[in-house]
Amino acid sequence: MMMRSLLSVIFSVLLMFAAAVVGARTLTVEAVVSPAWVEHAGGAREPLVPGAVLRDGDRVLTGSGARALLRMAEGSAVKLGENASLGVDRLSDKGGAAGRVVSGALDVVQGAFRFTTRVFGSPRASRDLNIRITTVTAGIRGTDVWGKSSNERDVVCLIEGRIYVQHQDQAFTMQDPLSFFIAGRDGKRQPVAPVPAAQLQEWAVETEIAPASGASRRGGKHRVSLAAVADEGAAAALSGKLRSEGYPARVRAYRANGGADGGLRYAVDVIGLGSAEDAAQMAAALRKAGYPTEG
Repeated sequence: MMMRSLLSVIFSVLLMFAAAVVGARTLTVEAVVSPAWVEHAGGAREPLVPGAVLRDGDRVLTGSGARALLRMAEGSAVKLGENASLGVDRLSDKGGAAGRVVSGALDVVQGAFRFTTRVFGSPRASRDLNIRITTVTAGIRGTDVWGKSSNERDVVCLIEGRIYVQHQDQAFTMQDPLSFFIAGRDGKRQPVAPVPAAQLQEWAVETEIAPASGASRRGGKHRVSLAAVADEGAAAALSGKLRSEGYPARVRAYRANGGADGGLRYAVDVIGLGSAEDAAQMAAALRKAGYPTEG
């Protein structure tokens, strides 16, 4: 009896640990076009890199020309455009295989985003997610929606599905595909209306990662190496500068001339690029910014 009770306790602890691990991976970074950062609740900031797991209180920031692709645990995607700010709040992943629910809130303080279930295959759970776009809150249950917050207005565009919208003291449902509305900073909002195809295409481009755009991706094997130096401290300083500017850089030590007799040298690599074309684009961007690259 004692052994059975002990096994029961161990099994329960393992289940709790497994649930915690699943919940901890509710939102994962899949791809990034740098410069981009994650700012943690304590204020520390580091480059946004594929494979990173976002926690409550984290904020994703993208720079000029940047993009980010985030993956929810149930398979839906969050895309961010340039100069965006996205806060993560109360993320959870609960329930078993038959009744799994991913919930939480995402705060879009600035920039364009897209939430869609069409990137990583069929969703494997339901969701109860609120996306707050400065003055507007959109309740997401299963849908494809684009939005943007700027100094002048908030835009919400329903591409497919249904969202529950709260703007000031007004609440309403958007369920007509390819419709949008605008809420101005003066507190007024325009009526929901059909979105022109050309306008939707223009908006969609703002959150897409284009081929050969210098993107790093989960499992990316390509890298860009900056000019190597013999001084480890100088390499560390260069790596730190790149990281502060939102690039996934690291120091790599190697033997000069490839042999044991050669002295140590230090290269600074920008890692994880998704393809040779992405690496070439990243190298060009770094050279334009004044960083010498090898090759």
